[in-house]
Amino acid sequence: MNFSKIALFLLLIITIFPLIGCSIATNADESQPIAFEIRNPPIATSPSELNLEYSASLSAVGDILIHERVYLDAKNDYSYDFNPMLEKVTPFLEQADLTIANSESIIGGSEIGLSTYPAFNSPYEVGAALKNSGVDIVTLANNHTLDRGIPAIENAIRYWDQIGMVHTGSFLSNDERSKVTLVTRNKITFSFLSYTYGTNGIPTPVGMDYLVNRIDPLIIQQDLKRARELSDVVVLSLHFGQEYQSMPNVEQIELARFSAANGADIILGHHPHVLQPPEWIDTEDGRKVFVMYSLGNFLSGQDELDRQIGAILHLDIVKKVTADSSTITLQNPAFTTTFVKSSNAKNYEMDLLKNIDRNLNTATKAHLSTWIKDLEFIE
Repeated sequence: MNFSKIALFLLLIITIFPLIGCSIATNADESQPIAFEIRNPPIATSPSELNLEYSASLSAVGDILIHERVYLDAKNDYSYDFNPMLEKVTPFLEQADLTIANSESIIGGSEIGLSTYPAFNSPYEVGAALKNSGVDIVTLANNHTLDRGIPAIENAIRYWDQIGMVHTGSFLSNDERSKVTLVTRNKITFSFLSYTYGTNGIPTPVGMDYLVNRIDPLIIQQDLKRARELSDVVVLSLHFGQEYQSMPNVEQIELARFSAANGADIILGHHPHVLQPPEWIDTEDGRKVFVMYSLGNFLSGQDELDRQIGAILHLDIVKKVTADSSTITLQNPAFTTTFVKSSNAKNYEMDLLKNIDRNLNTATKAHLSTWIKDLEFIE
């Protein structure tokens, strides 16, 4: 076979083979049913139709001020156990996504010597009991922060860190002070700030202002601005007011309004050791800020009747997100009224106020409802 014949033969093969292949493939396909994959692609949503909603709950309690008679009552052979004192109120603390408390007496630990009024130092075990009862954050700026000096503050903060308790208001360095305390729950980010009117005349060591945040409107304004940039909800704790007064004074009201106008969403008051009623503050940017002027005592050794009464605040926070905006709404403020009972400075135990005196409970509810008539109560 010469070259031209070979070339012609190859050309015929190249031309015919694809036709044969196609015929075979077609016949094979025709012998089987044709199956189509059924899909339900998501319907495209325009950005303007985006509408997401998240919610979280926050609870807060008042002053934890551990007098000698309280920590002696908690003492056992080797340590201190405050857990039994909190058992009856623990369910009301655990139910929230976040619970905040004011640790007024510093927990510097037994190693530096425990002490009571006027210069407090409490056992570490107070912190452990708060953690066990459902508390997530503690505020540390108050008039007793400097009672036992730098060693007590260092011990307390290191212990809070050790047990994983978030804290704010007192720090061990300028770097720590410069960071905003943030916690996120259910895609809602909360920031926590804490300040006190003073420290019972004890000066802050020179160059160590970070040890305790003091109330200074300019500083609060600056901190609120930073907090708003980093969080959805700003929770501001203020240790202010006059002790044992059942209503807020002019300074409290003015500072609350100033703080609300500058970005605070929730304001929690401490120091009076008795309950003062809450109110809503309407801001120019359209927010409704919730202010609790004083949550009273939570756990303490003060035995005057009004100082044994406290309240657990419950508040719902709703975050709505659209393509154009994100808004926060505070809803359903409610309280659980509490009472610290004891007998002869022993057997300290927290209970619901309704279990102690129903008439006193009714009067306390009325007091709390002074400015918000539709308050709810959880018992």
